[in-house]
Amino acid sequence: MIRIAVLGAGRIGQVHATSVASNARAKLVAVVDAVPAAAAKLAQKHGCEAAGDPLAIIARADVDAVVIGTPTDTHVDLVLAAAKAGKAVLCEKPIDLDIGRATVALQQVEKVGARVMMGFNRRFDPSAAAMKRAIDAGDVGALEQVIITSRDPGLAPYEYIAHSGGIFRDMTIHDFDMARWLLGEEPVEIVATASRMVDPNLSKYDDFDTVMVLMRTKSGRQCHINCSRRAVYGYDQRMEAFGSAGMVQNDNLRPTTLRRFSQSTTEAREPLLNFFLERYMDSYRAELDAFLDALERSAAMPVTVRDGCQALRLADCANESVRTGRVVSIS
Repeated sequence: MIRIAVLGAGRIGQVHATSVASNARAKLVAVVDAVPAAAAKLAQKHGCEAAGDPLAIIARADVDAVVIGTPTDTHVDLVLAAAKAGKAVLCEKPIDLDIGRATVALQQVEKVGARVMMGFNRRFDPSAAAMKRAIDAGDVGALEQVIITSRDPGLAPYEYIAHSGGIFRDMTIHDFDMARWLLGEEPVEIVATASRMVDPNLSKYDDFDTVMVLMRTKSGRQCHINCSRRAVYGYDQRMEAFGSAGMVQNDNLRPTTLRRFSQSTTEAREPLLNFFLERYMDSYRAELDAFLDALERSAAMPVTVRDGCQALRLADCANESVRTGRVVSIS
């Protein structure tokens, strides 16, 4: 039984707390949040302790690991504190908004051999995992192209956008990680375009709501990513892998597979799932299982801080491409 504390009682902290509390291999020891009422409410729901000081919880002997779902600007300090205390860590993306701080954190984590996993949950989505297995098994032959579509149902609140780091670091970073994972090679160049098609007021935050990205690896494999902050029909999440022997596709999920036929409609279906909590809940549970597997087997973490840094670097290069209008080489 691995004893875990969840740091953060916001939306993502609630997801992680539920995953830990419902996992037979883990024990939720405490929920920590700077807002006492938030910590108390979540702790009461799961029958664990509520606390306000993350460093004190990290130092406790009855905590083996921590899940970090706090604001991004706290991630590095909490990861390093846990690493120094010998605690395993599952940390939400991104590791930081600044690649310099993220790189320093990577160096320190690797120096002490800390057990740190980055929370790119989409790798553990059953459909995405099946696509990766199909590619690795040669179902598409020699992989040539990956196409990723990722569209939110609506724009996030301004108070969130103001501290998000921008669409590439906040939203598209998931797709950058998926691209690296599916391509099996590191991109060496990137070109991106960005617009404000949904809300012109995003100019106040130097942010965008509509972006497209093209990347190429050294061998010539290509990836196209398109993202939007508004899809009026629901949470649009699709992927395609194309190669010399064929193609595999990962489609959207719906509440049921029911199709309706009538005089007025043909193949009418239910709307897409509404948001990431519905679409990716299974992936968060599978992500925790992968974390626990690595700890129990003393195996390598399936997603590392180095992976987090690489995805953040792609986000920074995409921002540079938008700013300069040029193709950017990725070092």
